Amino acid sequence: MEDKELHLVDHLEELRKRLIFTVVAFIAFFVFGFIYVKDIYNWFVQDLDVKLIALGPSDIVWIYFMLATLVAIAGTIPVLALQIWLFVKPALRSNERKVTLSYIPALFILFIVGLAFGYFIIMPMVLNFLMNLSGDMLVTNFTADKYFRFVMNMTLPFGVLFELPVVVMFLTSLGIINPYVLSKIRKYAYFVLIVIAVIITPPDFMSDFLVTLPLLLLYEISINLSKFVYRRKLKKEKEWEENQDPIEME
Repeated sequence: MEDKELHLVDHLEELRKRLIFTVVAFIAFFVFGFIYVKDIYNWFVQDLDVKLIALGPSDIVWIYFMLATLVAIAGTIPVLALQIWLFVKPALRSNERKVTLSYIPALFILFIVGLAFGYFIIMPMVLNFLMNLSGDMLVTNFTADKYFRFVMNMTLPFGVLFELPVVVMFLTSLGIINPYVLSKIRKYAYFVLIVIAVIITPPDFMSDFLVTLPLLLLYEISINLSKFVYRRKLKKEKEWEENQDPIEME
């Protein structure tokens, strides 16, 4: 009983250490983003036809924090993935360690691709729809606070959703999920993804369709990648067991 308690304490201590590393990395990237927030701001507004306005000093501070947080999230993702890998590493075989480690760069790349998809494809489509909706009825002025909230809402969800294939592969490698479970819950997953697409797009069919299609495609890609990883995992386990048999017989 005491051995189990010590084992649990060791796990909790290791988890605490990994969380501390992640938090420190988040703070470091946040400070980096805060220092270069003016450059980031200028990049975001370079194609805007209007000048953003601030309604008060607090709006300026909020913009700094919002942009720095975006940089911190993007930078912390590979660090968080590495810390998770280091936490589960002792329970993995050598071949599993190599395979799961290779997913970490892919997580960061797909997050950036998702942000780019949201920023360069979805956001202009939504913004144009809303601008056309106002027509000549209203004079449009954007506050910096609300504009960057809009940018975050149009990009961060896609950054997270685009990581789905790699997350699925990683969890399949660990044996937490398998492609058969993903296929079984397909209709529920489709429903959730369609709801997400409808929520984050303007209320017209074409916008919903253009966002829903890549999300459903991502899910199907995730299932097929999970199948590939699952078959390789079973093959490796079988080879490992065959190699262990002679040793056990001795």
